[in-house]
Amino acid sequence: MRLPARHLFSAAVASTLLTGCFSGAATEGEGDGQRVRVAMMLPPRSGLSPLSDDAFKLSRWSTAETLVKLDADGDAEPALATEWQQSGRTWTFAIRDGVTFHDGTKLDAEAVVRSLTAAAGASPKPRILDGVELTAKAEDSDTVTVTTADEDPLVPQRLSSPQLSILAAKAYSGKTVNPVGAGTGPFELTKVDGTSSATLDRYDAYWGGKAKSPGIDVKFVPDGTARAAALRSGEADIVEAVPVSQAALLDEDLITEVPMPRTNTLYLNTEKGVFKDAALRAAAREAIDAESIVKGVYEGRADVAEGLLGPALPWAAELRSDVKRPAAADPNGRTVTIGTFTDRAELPEVAATLQQQLQKAGFKVKLDVREYANIESDALAGEFDAFILSRATVLDSGDPAAYLYSDFASDGSFNISQLADAQVDAALKKAGGTETGEARRKAVIAAEAAVLGTDAAVPMLHERVIQGDASGVVDAAHDPRERELVTADTYVK
Repeated sequence: MRLPARHLFSAAVASTLLTGCFSGAATEGEGDGQRVRVAMMLPPRSGLSPLSDDAFKLSRWSTAETLVKLDADGDAEPALATEWQQSGRTWTFAIRDGVTFHDGTKLDAEAVVRSLTAAAGASPKPRILDGVELTAKAEDSDTVTVTTADEDPLVPQRLSSPQLSILAAKAYSGKTVNPVGAGTGPFELTKVDGTSSATLDRYDAYWGGKAKSPGIDVKFVPDGTARAAALRSGEADIVEAVPVSQAALLDEDLITEVPMPRTNTLYLNTEKGVFKDAALRAAAREAIDAESIVKGVYEGRADVAEGLLGPALPWAAELRSDVKRPAAADPNGRTVTIGTFTDRAELPEVAATLQQQLQKAGFKVKLDVREYANIESDALAGEFDAFILSRATVLDSGDPAAYLYSDFASDGSFNISQLADAQVDAALKKAGGTETGEARRKAVIAAEAAVLGTDAAVPMLHERVIQGDASGVVDAAHDPRERELVTADTYVK
């Protein structure tokens, strides 16, 4: 494919970055096809510990599994647990028989308790357990009870989070949780080369049947141009998170675009600095032209945000009503610093556009753009006046109440806005305690309205996932929740 002149330099850079990215051609195995070569965006941040966001990589590679998984509607269905029932604060789970870990040991109730107890006692705890006190107990060899401090209707959905994956005892023998050779999925993680690559081989004793591909070869390629080039050149079979700037350069037959529960949001520091003043937060909100960001930065491959929850949750728009917000004040040349990160290719450009928009409204704006690993701690500590984040809204439980609590509750573990608002806390608590169904959805939207009413966060757009699949790829997953990518049914012809 002939590239326009403006892309020649970036293509040359990508070519250099890809040298040695995937060594040799894909090799055939005993299944229906060849090994699957995957180019992923973010390198591991915590050594692939399932207690971190790295858990979603393990899930996407089908190497670590949970007691429960979610269907397309976000409802719980069996995985390593075959059935469950609730009695007050306690849920009882029947553990699937005939499952072995990749090291050959047997899945039983004690193994489940070990993994869940490690997660519940981790510091920091997995996001899905924010505000939740959870204990697990083995009743017999194949029955586990999970008890929470308060009655919790979402326990099965919580246990679907990849951060609560069940691993073999060997994973917990050191100071960190090591998933190599310790999962239960159709692919065994056999080798990890730091932040460079990972290798997985088919696990023939998988309880769900032998995978069609003999294995997965993963390369971590943070540069979006390089990932797209890997697909064009045939060096990768599946490419995660194709940047919108590169999508137009690829054959449309090779890319899939799906609205996803991910919102690009400007978090405003409510605790200190310029945006401690609600009127100045309102001024920032009014200055933002999200439509121009969608058209200019995302080339139309995103949706303008009406709230924190986007079109991947269609019921949100149906239930949403007008939000009462504070009036804006004159910024009068006040200086603010906006932070964001380079790991998502569009965010630095979003930051530059916001800088122009806010300066036009009367703010003076400085930008601080780094790699995510080098900026996350400062963001969580409230070191910025504002922070731009691409945030998944139902990643953990399939239910947005957990995301809202994590990001906006007074004791939320990801409260970048440093928000401490009694009305917001009350609305979040009500949403989290409401039974699943229509009543819970209405409570979630009420909590969203409470957050938006503070202007602690200004949702700008809802992203779409753009995934690249080579022509020979069969049955790659296209998952808005970013939990699946290569499954037992995926292979390369």
